[in-house]
Amino acid sequence: MIEGILFDLDGVLVSTDELHYLAWKQLADRLGIPFYDYKLIRMASDRSGISEALFGAADEDVHRMKLFNAAKKVYTGQLLPPDSDEFTSDLNLFTFQAEIIKELAGNESCVIVGRCADYLLRDRPNVLRVFIHAPFEDRLKQQMYVLPQKTEAEGRRHILTVDKKRADYYKRYTGTNWMSAEHFDISIDSSRHPEQEAVDIIVSNLDIMFKINAEKL
Repeated sequence: MIEGILFDLDGVLVSTDELHYLAWKQLADRLGIPFYDYKLIRMASDRSGISEALFGAADEDVHRMKLFNAAKKVYTGQLLPPDSDEFTSDLNLFTFQAEIIKELAGNESCVIVGRCADYLLRDRPNVLRVFIHAPFEDRLKQQMYVLPQKTEAEGRRHILTVDKKRADYYKRYTGTNWMSAEHFDISIDSSRHPEQEAVDIIVSNLDIMFKINAEKL
């Protein structure tokens, strides 16, 4: 049984939430399972009673802060109570999201995008961790097609900014490097494998994973 398919990406679908949705939705629909992206923030907000806006602001604060400050703690799984002065800290907000991710993976098969889910579920057996990437120039071409109002220079800066934010977020909460190969089971170059091919590759790898795990039982 699938517990989770976890995606991260290097900005190949930069700033195009609709394309994110369509790509992951196609895979989820094919497998007949739900997928979770920004919906995780809403779920964490409902669970904690903390506004969605505060979760979003915390993400931006991660990008602005000095990440390598030794005083900053990484994720440990400790959830602080409402009477704590750190209840709405960025780390506690992340921990609420982490709890949601772990519960989802434990209760249903699903597709999860980002939020360090590959790290949070790294010890679970039936989880396929996928990294989607592409050469920088291909990513720039994709962005200029989706956001034609941007100049090429603006597009380049935007891609670099998005990558920096993702790397900062990952480093802040896991203490490890975002693009390290050890975090993922497969890596797909979307410039060589368009959307449908990528879905086929993922499904094929799921079959292999199930077979290997079954043989271990």
